[in-house]
Amino acid sequence: MKALVLASILAALAASEAVRTCWIHLKNVAFHLMRFLRAQTPGCFEVCFALRSAAICLNGGSSLPALATGEHMFCLCSDGFEGVRCETGEDTHCYEGVGLYYRGSEAESQSGRPCEEWDSNTRENFLSSDVHSGRHNYCRNLFYKRRPWCHVWVNQQLLWEYCRIPRCAFESESTCGRRSRRRQMKIVGGTVATVESHPWVAAIFWRSKSKEKVFRCGGSLISACWVLTAAHCFPDGSNSKRRRFYVILGKNVMNETDPTVEQTFRVEQIILHDGFDNSEGNYDNDIALLKLRARGGRCSEESDSVRTVCLPPPLQSLQDGVGCEIAGYGKERQGLWYKSRLLMEARVNLLADAVCRQTDFYGNLISENMFCAGVPDWSRDACEGDSGGPLVCEVGSRLFLFGVISWGDGCAKENRPGVYTRVTNYNGWIEEKTGLSAIAAGAMFPHK
Repeated sequence: MKALVLASILAALAASEAVRTCWIHLKNVAFHLMRFLRAQTPGCFEVCFALRSAAICLNGGSSLPALATGEHMFCLCSDGFEGVRCETGEDTHCYEGVGLYYRGSEAESQSGRPCEEWDSNTRENFLSSDVHSGRHNYCRNLFYKRRPWCHVWVNQQLLWEYCRIPRCAFESESTCGRRSRRRQMKIVGGTVATVESHPWVAAIFWRSKSKEKVFRCGGSLISACWVLTAAHCFPDGSNSKRRRFYVILGKNVMNETDPTVEQTFRVEQIILHDGFDNSEGNYDNDIALLKLRARGGRCSEESDSVRTVCLPPPLQSLQDGVGCEIAGYGKERQGLWYKSRLLMEARVNLLADAVCRQTDFYGNLISENMFCAGVPDWSRDACEGDSGGPLVCEVGSRLFLFGVISWGDGCAKENRPGVYTRVTNYNGWIEEKTGLSAIAAGAMFPHK
């Protein structure tokens, strides 16, 4: 009964236009009160308020309808968002990476001109799903430009200009993509490596019912608690039993354990991309995330042998022929029944998509979510057991994870280069699943 009285008071106050503005500014108080009502009288709450879907209120906000008519009156926004439809982020005065996820309310170009409102076609096709915004003229980064921008009128012409928004400072001292030891000298035709030269490499193990420890795949540490790997490493898909998996960071030798450098974690969560598809035998959307189970409130700790690798910005590409590095514990050549005992490394060159899609290569098996890499004499390649491991490329003074080792026809065969998952197609997915907005935006990538 008390809940019904409170609900009536809320609705009556909200129905008054005079207090509507005040109510919006007090949305956090109302939000917590509604949570209390839901906890105390869930049935009544659902009947009285019938919260609307995200079609009305964006970014997780809830619609508060009038008690008498049931019509939407205004939105109660989730923490960190504001606006009539919860369309903007609170206190968002800078952008991360290239600003794909910028949700602030800056509406002025770098020349000082006011931004024009986005047209209905843009709102419908891009803003509603891409940056979760309603009708507005705020700066956004559509079409993957270098930073947020907007349309402005210049001499009676509608043009676009970048906005005057600073880039967020992001741990300039971050060691992502920086190794304590250079390369010293899988992987077919490669050389023995030290984990200090590839400190982001993760070894993923599976424990059988007989308690036997089986190496499953490689992976890459992208943050203290998250490892990026290949979806095909988990043949049971979403039914994979996470309790049977564990991850070792800082591992040099497969059949030896060095507790002074290794860090071992159980897996808290396995997230496979919903679009993973092997119906054509080509592992499309071959990407997955593992969340490490924290110990004492912490996951991995940085050391010479354990560090994170940087992510490049969305859709970032490098020139064909650029040399990059692969590393893993896979077979040293095709036909061997055993995998490498040591961490191996090799250098490969990025191949043009047009080359990899030629009929004497892989043809139409190569989707937009993949790319190929190899060497002219076909002497170096990833092989069975390297799956899920990293292909990293140096940009500036850091290593960036551009590829996940995925598949190939044999190992080091002519016209059969290694195929890699194109990581830069999945920044949004990584951000959605992990909440690592700055990392997923490629905040450490150098911009001219």
